[in-house]
Amino acid sequence: MLCSNFVLLSSIMKMMKKNKYKDATKITHSGRKPEDHYGFVNTPIYRGSTVLSNTAKEFKNKTGKYQYGSLGTPSSESLENNIKDLEQADGCKLTSSGRSAILLALLSVLKKDDHILLSDNVYYPTKKIVDSFLSKMGISSSYFPPDKAMNIEKYLLKNTKVIFLESPGSLTFEVLDIPYIAKIAKKNKITTIIDNTWATPLYFKPYNHGIDISIHAATKYIVGHSDAMLGAVTAIGKSWVLVKNTYDILRLNAGTDDIYLGDRGIKTMKVRMDYQLESAIEIAKYLSKNNKIHKVLYPPLEHDDGHNIWKRDFTGGASLFTFITKDQTNNSVEAFIDNLDLFGIGASWGGYESLVMPINPPRSKTNKWKKYENSIIRMYVGLEDTSDLIKDIELNLKLLSI
Repeated sequence: MLCSNFVLLSSIMKMMKKNKYKDATKITHSGRKPEDHYGFVNTPIYRGSTVLSNTAKEFKNKTGKYQYGSLGTPSSESLENNIKDLEQADGCKLTSSGRSAILLALLSVLKKDDHILLSDNVYYPTKKIVDSFLSKMGISSSYFPPDKAMNIEKYLLKNTKVIFLESPGSLTFEVLDIPYIAKIAKKNKITTIIDNTWATPLYFKPYNHGIDISIHAATKYIVGHSDAMLGAVTAIGKSWVLVKNTYDILRLNAGTDDIYLGDRGIKTMKVRMDYQLESAIEIAKYLSKNNKIHKVLYPPLEHDDGHNIWKRDFTGGASLFTFITKDQTNNSVEAFIDNLDLFGIGASWGGYESLVMPINPPRSKTNKWKKYENSIIRMYVGLEDTSDLIKDIELNLKLLSI
């Protein structure tokens, strides 16, 4: 009895200590159980489908810790627990990509004849999933302009069951008042889902602001090295039960090797993101003062339209932003991008390497970006020396006119 109480007390003390730790400590220790793996620091790669039971009774009652490879392994559990702890969720499920994470979240809470309302700045593949796939299942959708979020109630329908948000949007970076929207959603018994890839679990805690489900393209900052495909869905309360049950049906599981790379990558995510954020702010400030740049869209900048909400709700953010050149000539903008030496031309972000790409934001409710269709550039700042990146940009800005 004494031994049993000691074990229980020890477990409680460990949990209390864990909850007091800062994110930098959590990210290093969460999910790891070296004692379960002969002392090895990193959770090994567990490849497998079949999991053997010790007895027929255990198999029949499914009382073993693991039942089948697609339901989870020590490898997936390690990373899921880390993300769950960072985001202060009730649970986490890993998927094969950011898109499959979006799909898992939506299919967990939507059914035939339901309506979903989305912010018009969400990731374009999210729109494709909703408009082209879920529509075949009898699920309707509509969008609200992100700058009209304070009037969100007028966009709700009687059958609205989900509000899907991205804040900031990963192309035009509008920041939404999440606590306000979540309050309206709760009043109307609507589930809220947020794509939290930009801020990651480090810099925005969605469940402290009323959100029900959070999604991550873990391919990006969590993996951190552009060498794996991974998604993650976290949730709380009833929403977590729905996500867990839907995952059990669909088994949108990630590959074990990709999970291992994500588990390794997340350990250094804070160090990488802190440096990259500082570097991105310096570069964004440089661009905002350049006479060839019309505007920089980046919430950490004080002049940004979303800065005040960002400062209130976020503790940091991604090194990803957009800027608009005064030069509207398509050839000039393409020449600027093509001649950059340190920025690869690519659609992703979150890795160690800097990236750039021309964009033309697809919008159904927001027309203000159309007039800039030949002059909008998205830039991702990697781990290179900041001064080298600025020199590269400065040299090639000469290709643009005013």
